[in-house]
Amino acid sequence: MSETLKKSDFYFDLPEELIAQDPLQDRSASRLLVLNKETGAVEHKHFRDIKEYLKPGDCLVINDTKVIPARLIGTKTGDAKGEGNQFGSKIEVLLLKRGQDDVWETIVKPGKKMRKGARIDFGDGLLQGEVVDCLEDGNRMIKFHYKGIFEEILDKLGQMPLPPYITHELKDRNRYQTVYAKHEGSAAAPTAGLHFTNELLKELEDMGVIIARVTLHVGLGTFRPVKEENILDHHMHTESYSVLPEEAKKINDAKAAGGRLICVGTTSCRTIESVSDEKGIVHAGSGDTQIFIYPGYKFKALDCLITNFHLPESTLIMLVSALAGREHVLAAYEEAVKERYRFFSFGDAMFIY
Repeated sequence: MSETLKKSDFYFDLPEELIAQDPLQDRSASRLLVLNKETGAVEHKHFRDIKEYLKPGDCLVINDTKVIPARLIGTKTGDAKGEGNQFGSKIEVLLLKRGQDDVWETIVKPGKKMRKGARIDFGDGLLQGEVVDCLEDGNRMIKFHYKGIFEEILDKLGQMPLPPYITHELKDRNRYQTVYAKHEGSAAAPTAGLHFTNELLKELEDMGVIIARVTLHVGLGTFRPVKEENILDHHMHTESYSVLPEEAKKINDAKAAGGRLICVGTTSCRTIESVSDEKGIVHAGSGDTQIFIYPGYKFKALDCLITNFHLPESTLIMLVSALAGREHVLAAYEEAVKERYRFFSFGDAMFIY
């Protein structure tokens, strides 16, 4: 690709009041902007109208990861060097990735106080953590100590790790989960899936739409801004995925019979494109992916995408631009702003076909 892709090529102006702070009462009542990726033509619908655009034999791929209450608020209680001047200070820990022996990769705020050996207390001793390593990117490896079952303690002490642009408190933590969330491990929701209700999924299945599940645990790297002006210099975050053989077979059979592959969200898209070969065949397996999709990328398996509206200059708007063309996407976003669509995690949706 001859031209350099610049971060600023993916900028758009978004009024702050269009950032959705609360989920709608009815998941499927959100609006749906329908974008034809070939012509750039746009239609305005509601999410439940997605039925009009899906056909029998199409395969809808959903990400069934479950968000864990990964935000912990604790108090600094000790230091390897006995530097007691900051004890009692409030520390926020975001769990990113589980390792061996109760060691997690985390983001700690404020990080400067938390050197190797520093200790944190959560919930009056119910859970304790010790910083065992400081990583190059500023993240901390923390080993947790507790009695009982970690998940139960986390459920009691943890909060939902809402994105930084959502300032309202979430009344019902299930609203930051999809109705089909199953496998715990995400630090953020696969938000395109938040629009589906069980009723809508059943209606689609009754129509003859095939539903396949994949799992990709969403990391907070999703929200990491692109700092470099040349986007190819951006270091992409790693996320863990799993695709079971029976799900891969569903997808491949649907494609072989002439159905379209429609991914729900950029996370399902990244999973599918990570496990597909050059012929578009999806292979079962699990592992980590760092796939970075931007204009010039040739999609191997995906045909259509259901997605939310993304942040300016983010890797996610770059992915969407790879599918529908940067000009089409930015024009559609401009239209969405004009029509007062709601943006980001609790906002409205797009269908790109």
